[in-house]
Amino acid sequence: MADPRVAAIAVRDCGEPLVDVRSGPTALLVDERRSDPDGAFAHLRQRVRDQLLDAQRQLPEGLRLLVVEGYRPPALQQEYFERYAQSLRALHPNWTPQEVRTAASRYVSPPEIAPHSAGAAVDLTLVDAVGRELDMGTAMNANPEDSQGACFTDAPNISATARSNRAMLTHGMTEAGFVNYATEWWHFSLGDRYWALLKGRPAALYGPKNWT
Repeated sequence: MADPRVAAIAVRDCGEPLVDVRSGPTALLVDERRSDPDGAFAHLRQRVRDQLLDAQRQLPEGLRLLVVEGYRPPALQQEYFERYAQSLRALHPNWTPQEVRTAASRYVSPPEIAPHSAGAAVDLTLVDAVGRELDMGTAMNANPEDSQGACFTDAPNISATARSNRAMLTHGMTEAGFVNYATEWWHFSLGDRYWALLKGRPAALYGPKNWT
């Protein structure tokens, strides 16, 4: 997200509402670890939710998607960004403010371009038929410093099993139209600025949206 080409992408918000992925004809499985009192975390733009269902259909029999976090209000995104930036300042006291911002943006999106705050991104993993999470090599939201880079989708320092499980997740999501953020194996988006850049689209479908 530190690439200036991402911020340069125009936004032509199509106005789709946020919908609860736990409702509808087919409910998605949702984990509560990032839950909030209003249930914002379990919401996504309507098309994003629908494409997640398509991604789930791409998976081998017996596997399901487990949604951990979708929509993130801008104020919460700002909190996440500042918290990570502060940890980088502590680790690198000689860095300039711009160096801190650039490094922080590689892992946590600046609030003004954050796909989660547009309802266009989802953090998720895979579970088996009884709800057990598959081995993905790191915990979700592991940062590059603590994981020695193992949080990167194509990290070499993970087991063969974890690599295979990541490949299954990535295949299902990309077949459904999502793009992965390469520093986070769990993060996929559709319709945001980053997606538009990778897909060669002239504009994003979704911009930051306030929670109401």
